[in-house]
Amino acid sequence: MRILADQITQLDFAKTDNLLPAIVQHAYSGEILMQGFMNQAAVEQTLSSNLVTFYSRSKQRLWCKGESSGHTLELISVHTDCDRDSLLVLALPNGPTCHLGTRSCFTDEHAVPMLQKLNDIIESRKGAPVDSSYTASLFAQGIKRAAQKVGEEGVEVALAAVAGDDKELLNESADLLYHLLVVLAARDRSLNDVLAVLAQRHNGG
Repeated sequence: MRILADQITQLDFAKTDNLLPAIVQHAYSGEILMQGFMNQAAVEQTLSSNLVTFYSRSKQRLWCKGESSGHTLELISVHTDCDRDSLLVLALPNGPTCHLGTRSCFTDEHAVPMLQKLNDIIESRKGAPVDSSYTASLFAQGIKRAAQKVGEEGVEVALAAVAGDDKELLNESADLLYHLLVVLAARDRSLNDVLAVLAQRHNGG
């Protein structure tokens, strides 16, 4: 359930000593960024300021994420579970979320959503030796070659769909997604930029 300002009192703070665990998830990629705790005042401040704010157990006060570093979390929405005793916060990070300088506090690569992981791998191939990987060779050949591959794979997806070949459709779709990510990276763009456009269209429609 999405929590709005007039629904905060429906949260069950009493069950958890007035502090609810709050998981922050990237609103576009789905990556888990961090976990903190919120009391009622923190939820109210988060909704009113549109900046994710926690209750710091060490500081014993409200703490707006990024108040010192500037690496704030721009609020998209707050949700609660079926028992109303935990929170899911969808947000967009302004810089690294973790105090150690990483994008997420959960640095295990297996905790990263598949498309984000693939995007990270593609980004890491920029400037790598041409013979080190297929991706590096694509970057070396320039944007035109990568764009050509998107066109080719798009046609293959369409042909497989029309032919009713589900296995080929899935394989070609995987190839298309991969080459699209390469083109975006070559233009210094990412999947999240595309998802932002889709989000704007959804919110506008």
